Amino acid sequence: MDKKIILATIALVAVVISTLLMFPDNSTSTAETLPWNISHPTPDSTRVFGITLGKTTLNELTELFKHETEAEISLFKPTTGEMSVEVFYEEVNFNGLKAKMVFTVAVPKEEIQDMFQRGLRMNSGGSGKHITLAADDLARVRSLPIHNLTYLPNLRLEEAIITKRFGIPSEKIKEKTSEITHWLYPNHGLDIAISPNEKPVLQYLSRQDFALLRTPLLAEGEIIK
Repeated sequence: MDKKIILATIALVAVVISTLLMFPDNSTSTAETLPWNISHPTPDSTRVFGITLGKTTLNELTELFKHETEAEISLFKPTTGEMSVEVFYEEVNFNGLKAKMVFTVAVPKEEIQDMFQRGLRMNSGGSGKHITLAADDLARVRSLPIHNLTYLPNLRLEEAIITKRFGIPSEKIKEKTSEITHWLYPNHGLDIAISPNEKPVLQYLSRQDFALLRTPLLAEGEIIK
């Protein structure tokens, strides 16, 4: 190969590497932020993404996620069901895996209705209404623990990959009105909703609360092998 061509190739490679180094890596890369790295500080608790459900407060969550996109916090009033305070991240980037995340804050039921009455603005969507919280209510919410979280990765995962990372589920429940099958891992407080043409949805909660998730699934679905 001509010496000039070799030198030109080396120079091009150097430029490419230098250009890549100019772009910041915004991902958080730790073993603790892998979605399958689930631990249990106590027999009934669940810890994932550096969050201990039922203990880590919203203020602490915000500090953990300070390098991610800004969170949207609102009171959610669904078309059917109970109201809840939700924290939504449009995009998080852990270990190069981009995803959306939704957290539910453990607000006592007796406080929810009062927060709704004091709400500042209301935006309607297909599944319900989002209410902007008053300043004092927002401060109160920030001091409360995260109850559960939903992780929505931006890529599809083959069932073989899910099994490799999370293991074989204790049971599978197929929804009667859709193609969604729920892979249940009560030992980890985890439900993975899988559909043939959709990306998976991972919901984490404390092991002591897992029956609250499983019971309605059984009422509207059927166990499959």
